[in-house]
Amino acid sequence: MENTLYYTLAVILVVVGLIGTVLPAIPGVVLIFAGLLLASWADGFAHVGAVGLALIGVLGVLSFVVDFLASLLGAKRVGASPLALAGAAVGGLAGLFMGLPGLIFGPFVGAFAGEYLARRSLRQAGKVGVGTWLGLLFAAVAKVILAVMMIVTFVAFFAFHTAAG
Repeated sequence: MENTLYYTLAVILVVVGLIGTVLPAIPGVVLIFAGLLLASWADGFAHVGAVGLALIGVLGVLSFVVDFLASLLGAKRVGASPLALAGAAVGGLAGLFMGLPGLIFGPFVGAFAGEYLARRSLRQAGKVGVGTWLGLLFAAVAKVILAVMMIVTFVAFFAFHTAAG
């Protein structure tokens, strides 16, 4: 009965985490990892142990790296100035404190402002802002893929150790 409660909570954490990979206000990857860790702990790490959890953790860290760098790379791809890249980073960090609108618009506004200050061209600044948004879209897709890979890794380790044991 006690394990059923742990597994139920683990599934809830993973499902909410999956939702959080596309809704920036929810720490998706952290919740997925927490759910998978709880499920592993619930059976005494008999099915998914240190190696599986380490691989899942690496995928989670990679998700954070992709998320942080995506707007910068999107801006750089469209010829952004160094000031626009700095603006995208500052806008992304500032957006963290402004909820969902800040997370969506922060990198765009930061990149736009930085590019405008650097080149005084509304057209180029708009191009850089859109490039930043495209980077964020890429990041969202990559985060979903990495989140699914985390879950598939867990399932694979669980299935392998169930079949082997």
